[in-house]
Amino acid sequence: MWQLLNPKVGLVLIGAVVTLIAVLLFVNLSGAEKKIQQQLPKLYEADEAEFRRSLSALLGPQLVEGNQVDTLLNGEQIFPAMLAAIRSARTTITFETYIYWSGDIGRQFVDALTERAAAGVKVHVLLDWVGSIKMDDAMLDTMARSGIEVERFHQPHWSTLGKLNNRTHRKLLVVDGRVGFTGGVGIADQWKGQARNPEEWRDSHFRVEGPVVAQMQSVFLDNWMRATGKVLHGEAYFPALHPAGSLVAQVFSSSPSGGSESMQLMYLLSITAARKTIDLANSYFVPDEITIKTLIDAARRGVKIRVITPSGHIDSETVRRASRGSWGPMLEAGIEIAEFQPTMFHVKGLVVDGLFSSVGSTNFDNRSFRLNDEANLNVLDRTFGTEQRRVFESDWTKARKITLDEWLRRPLWERVLERVASLLHAQL
Repeated sequence: MWQLLNPKVGLVLIGAVVTLIAVLLFVNLSGAEKKIQQQLPKLYEADEAEFRRSLSALLGPQLVEGNQVDTLLNGEQIFPAMLAAIRSARTTITFETYIYWSGDIGRQFVDALTERAAAGVKVHVLLDWVGSIKMDDAMLDTMARSGIEVERFHQPHWSTLGKLNNRTHRKLLVVDGRVGFTGGVGIADQWKGQARNPEEWRDSHFRVEGPVVAQMQSVFLDNWMRATGKVLHGEAYFPALHPAGSLVAQVFSSSPSGGSESMQLMYLLSITAARKTIDLANSYFVPDEITIKTLIDAARRGVKIRVITPSGHIDSETVRRASRGSWGPMLEAGIEIAEFQPTMFHVKGLVVDGLFSSVGSTNFDNRSFRLNDEANLNVLDRTFGTEQRRVFESDWTKARKITLDEWLRRPLWERVLERVASLLHAQL
């Protein structure tokens, strides 16, 4: 085609195309917002009223009372509970997820959702375009033909080219506006089973009832409106919710379009509020400089900090290398880091002083803190925190602790790979 053009015109067009590509890359790979650059002063602890007020007022939404949260471990517990809730739906189902791949589990969810849609339930499914790229088109067609509203978040289009690097990483399922699910699990066969071998990934998910489910529904609708321009409201989506338990909780979300720093700020506030213990389980642990300093500061004031990350069983070796390269100063400060051995470790959870727990979709990395849309369930309750610590202890027994001496003696080739991986820190 270029041969048919005047050489000067051809050069201008080529230059315009190159410029457009460069601009799109810059917009997608650079953060428009300021990063948190200063450590937070320690003003209160996790068991003080000021911490609760900060979570509600500074971060929002309000922590609400009267909730029940059931912990589901691995696909053997998670998928049956989610599918049972879907099959019980009478009015509405809203479902947002990152990974949705073809396979047995994907088919089971399609079957359950389409059966409810055929029964007259209003079903809305929002899938991230990147995360669902391994999903057969036939599954999407089956849902659409059944009357399900299916949308792909930031599917490539001229109007979204500047947002291709912004993915929805949220995992939210709300049934009849009354029962919600969130956590780390994706809709794929890799999560089946009980994490007994490398083919069965380790993860946690949570079944929620009570007033906080309305916040979960609101977070889903935030992205649904962005993707479709449609507003879902009324009794079918926001019924009156009565107390279902004793837990104080909030559903906390973040997005580059509405304050990408808020999720990291929540973590920094929580770490700063710790007095005795921090138990952090995360599948992608690539903290930035300010987060590392905050963790080290907590360790130096006597907080016992333990971190569980994946071992060689991981779906992104680049992330693992970037993570391991940052461990030195934390290990020197007495922070304990261990790698989960049996299989891929996909859990995302934080427990501070056995009192404050944050669970959900958020990884401990720049992508979750600044580039992705995320959602976490925060619970301020000692009984729930004790339960999460028991889960952490069980995982800790299956993890291998990395010592400072071992880290210092790692071979040169590993150090080189870590340094190369660290160059991609902003995108990990």
